[in-house]
Amino acid sequence: MMNSRDVHQLKYGDKEIILIGTAHVSRESADLVQQVIEEEKPDTVCIELCQARYQSMTQKKQWQNTDLIKVIKEKKAHLLLLNLILTSYQRKIGEKLGVKPGEEFLRAIHAAETMGAVIHLSDRDIRITLSRTWSLMGFWTKTKLLAEFFASLWQVNTIKEEDIEQMKKKDVLEALLSELGKLLPEVRRILIDERDQYLASKIRNAPGSRIVAVVGAGHVPGVQRYWNEPIDIEALEKMPPKGRFSGLFRWGLSALIIGLLVLGFLVSGSVKAADMIKWWVLAKSVFAGLGAAAAFGHPMSILSAIVIAPVSPLNPMIKVGFIAGLVETLVGKPKVRDFEALIDDISSVRGFWKNKISRILLVVVLTNAGSALGTFVALSVIVKILA
Repeated sequence: MMNSRDVHQLKYGDKEIILIGTAHVSRESADLVQQVIEEEKPDTVCIELCQARYQSMTQKKQWQNTDLIKVIKEKKAHLLLLNLILTSYQRKIGEKLGVKPGEEFLRAIHAAETMGAVIHLSDRDIRITLSRTWSLMGFWTKTKLLAEFFASLWQVNTIKEEDIEQMKKKDVLEALLSELGKLLPEVRRILIDERDQYLASKIRNAPGSRIVAVVGAGHVPGVQRYWNEPIDIEALEKMPPKGRFSGLFRWGLSALIIGLLVLGFLVSGSVKAADMIKWWVLAKSVFAGLGAAAAFGHPMSILSAIVIAPVSPLNPMIKVGFIAGLVETLVGKPKVRDFEALIDDISSVRGFWKNKISRILLVVVLTNAGSALGTFVALSVIVKILA
């Protein structure tokens, strides 16, 4: 078994580490993990999971504890939506391959418990990874990332039989992230490189002298590369600070809009100023309303987007998408069954719009996107009127 190309031996001080590279939707990987743990009888089993992902896999009702209003108020709806899309992608691939996503981790957990080994969670909190990724990107890059994620859900349905055999040989989720790293080079450092460093540090500092570590195959080269390098784990665990530039940009945009309207009144008179205000209200309301409607939001959510959108840029503290999302939450009133069905529903693109939980997140994200697009359209029209 130790001759498998997916099993690697490492040393760190007096510790012996057996590193297993797996495909997250491969039955062969799950079998390999269980057999290695049973044969090696390690002191510790390291698993490429964070606490949040571990709970979602082992506690089936974890989603029911989600405080949606808190998520929206803390402006983390987009992060939760990204997490759901990743979960959906992995689940759909698993259905194609006839295996449960993350089965190798569940088998590792069960084998470790049977052997009396310590279970050591070695991955960085998914929320930190997504937050750091999101903070690095501009508006259009964020839009492109979401589009790529949703496109991946459609592409799963076109996978051919010969492609399935290739997928069995690699870590599908890491392959998706690697592709995103190529399309969006600025996010590769956080999605891939930082996690390689984090995993290397957590594994080599795990308790025990004999350790089995289970990670996605895509991380194995990176873990080996950083194995003997100094790693600042605290720096990798920091949530990104709220950028001063983004705050200055929002307030600057508000000042620009008000300045253009005042300039229009002083230079061109009340008629043109009224015309500018009309186009501003029209563009912002229409695009924000279309965003909420595209998410199949409740009529009250769409109405709130239409009403709030024109005034939101005048006060950067107001985010029209979050207002629409809160209205959708209060009016739609998600039930326990929506949380229970969430993971099943998001296994299809249609399910994202059907389930009340994911629909609320879509209302937030698509309304904000529509409002931002309306801003650019309105400003271009206002500038033409002034010219």
